[in-house]
Amino acid sequence: MTNSLNDMRHAKSLIFIGSNAPEAHPISMQHILHAKEKNNAPIIVVDPRRTKLAAKATDFVRIRPGTDAAFMLGLINVITTNGWEDKEFIRTRVSGYEELLAVTKDYTPEAVEEITGISAEQTRHVAKVLAENRPTSLTWCMGGTQHSIGSSITRTFCLLQLVLGNMGKSGGGTNIFRGHDNVQGATDMCVLADNLPAYYGLAEGSWKHWCRVWDVDYEWIKSRFPKPELMQLPGFSLARWYEGVLGEEKLYQDTPLKAMIQWGCGANSNSQYNRVVQAYNKLELLVVVDPFPTMAAAACDTDNIYLLPSASQYETSGSVTSTSRQIQWRHKVVDPVHNSKDDYQIMELLVNKLGFADKFYKNIKQVPEDLTRELGRGALTIGYNGQTPERIKKHMENWHTFDIDSLQAIGGPCDGDYYGMPWPCWTDEHPGTPILYDISKPVAKGGLPFRNRFGNEKTYDSSGRTENQLAAKGVCNPGSEVEGGYSEFAEIVPGTNWKTDLSQKTLKVAIARGMAPFGNARARCVVWNFPDQVPIHREPLHSPRPDLIAKYPTYKDKQKHYRLDTRFESEQNPELVKEFPYVITTGRMVEHMGAGAETRSNQYLAELQPEMYAEINPRLGNNLGFRDGDMVWIESPEGSKIKVKAFFTERVDEKTIFLPYHFAGVLMGESLIDKYPEGHAPYVVGECGNVVTNYGYDIITQIQATKDGLCKVSKA
Repeated sequence: MTNSLNDMRHAKSLIFIGSNAPEAHPISMQHILHAKEKNNAPIIVVDPRRTKLAAKATDFVRIRPGTDAAFMLGLINVITTNGWEDKEFIRTRVSGYEELLAVTKDYTPEAVEEITGISAEQTRHVAKVLAENRPTSLTWCMGGTQHSIGSSITRTFCLLQLVLGNMGKSGGGTNIFRGHDNVQGATDMCVLADNLPAYYGLAEGSWKHWCRVWDVDYEWIKSRFPKPELMQLPGFSLARWYEGVLGEEKLYQDTPLKAMIQWGCGANSNSQYNRVVQAYNKLELLVVVDPFPTMAAAACDTDNIYLLPSASQYETSGSVTSTSRQIQWRHKVVDPVHNSKDDYQIMELLVNKLGFADKFYKNIKQVPEDLTRELGRGALTIGYNGQTPERIKKHMENWHTFDIDSLQAIGGPCDGDYYGMPWPCWTDEHPGTPILYDISKPVAKGGLPFRNRFGNEKTYDSSGRTENQLAAKGVCNPGSEVEGGYSEFAEIVPGTNWKTDLSQKTLKVAIARGMAPFGNARARCVVWNFPDQVPIHREPLHSPRPDLIAKYPTYKDKQKHYRLDTRFESEQNPELVKEFPYVITTGRMVEHMGAGAETRSNQYLAELQPEMYAEINPRLGNNLGFRDGDMVWIESPEGSKIKVKAFFTERVDEKTIFLPYHFAGVLMGESLIDKYPEGHAPYVVGECGNVVTNYGYDIITQIQATKDGLCKVSKA
């Protein structure tokens, strides 16, 4: 998230794509509606459903699931055709713009209408609204990411903001709302299969950096792997871990997975969930760490499962990172109740049993404060090093001194800091960076240019044109010694660079010179290490428009993709829609959260939303011969099915079925209530919507495609 929830109050227009804030992120609505009411800011909602956010919108744009990239490219086409782009911003801070234009010329409003179902007139209207009401805040959520081309879709969101000049500005930016209170922090600290903490890759240099941080011998870490090459091979992703158990796919390791720990993991958030259940039953050991028994506790039908009751957030303390990159301190309210233990206690017991506690806790004397210090010491790439536990706690104790619009403290003990010291916070004197890529203020005061990561020049293959990748002359933060672009800092301390200098001397030298340690570059329209260097539309793997597959085909199958092969071209069957004619998409409701284990175990929330359902357009339901409230079967091309109540609503069109994904406790028509530990079944059970989400994974991230599959519907 480049800006913050509060900064959205300064937007002159707002566009939300695959994001339903009133249900998924209700607290954000106070800032969204402030912009609407105080700034008269138009709100544009792009979604397959007429959501609760759409009810507050000035423009609702109903889009066919999985076609977001085409719409964004169409908006850029209209903007550039009419000369509405921010020419100076593009000239000085953007590279690869000519290559972008070469792609967007094919996405005329008429072409976009054919792909997305959005009228050419509405595409032109939205483009004009955005051009006339800048800065624009652009927000997306899982509705934009969970597609086989999710990485391309989200890149088009960023490209639109670059073309309009909305990056690095208050009220602008690309703002991705995270689903839980520490999703950003968990991601930053590497709950990912292809990174070390703070987005350091799996290269040898990255491993050696973190070994220095942990004060652990690199050769010892290396010895923990059965083969050295596995250190640099991404592991199994959360989306497809179960394939590593089932062994039905080719595995790029010697044996299938035999044991698994699910720690605070919503088990039924996985797509193709019936296959996940098969994997549970094949594991030799499954450990579930959670305050409540998850769906895994009931779905696993063997004796290989252990439940470790963990404490809730009120029974533990430590730092968390919000969606706005702000670091906050969670204070313990009560000691863990009953037989539960907090996460730190469980981890300590595990590493003691496994025999490496001496190395694991080498720098940890005080929990959790020393954990925050150790992570900050190593996370130089994203600037976690200035948010000490003492500073974080001081912010929490003096939150009332921070301005609600700027989030900057006005006097008091935190004077000049931005609330939560949003990363990067380079030193223990740095105030934090409230808006990424803002060159209007000095780096030492929270300003920041675009990062230089891929050299100083690039020759584009398509044209042979060479372009400078550094910012233009005169484009820099105030006080910069270099009045224009510059490369990232290296060799201030011999043998290190700004990312690996644990003394932090490199960071301090850069900031003293008024410069960012990672350089001052241009934002790239072209990503030359991605399959689509400039993003384009590709039809979903299970497309309801087989007539478009030849023109907008998916990728070739990808081998060795997170230790598996991933099907793209071989999965895209034009005949599938004949048997499975409806598009299925999933999402949130405000009464429940995530996989629902906690909220469905709360009697008050259970009373508010006690049933699983499928949103179905009344015309479709009537044509299929069932009534509102009837039980229906939803079936997927993979052979799975769920039995749910039909909820007739015009929120969805006649071709789309919507399912909330918070429910569990029933599996393909069979109740599992009696399989929960005695006395621990949730108040509300229902079919898991992810049982019928389809095969499909992003070409880069391997995130699951839960938003654009196919299904068929029949009366139960």
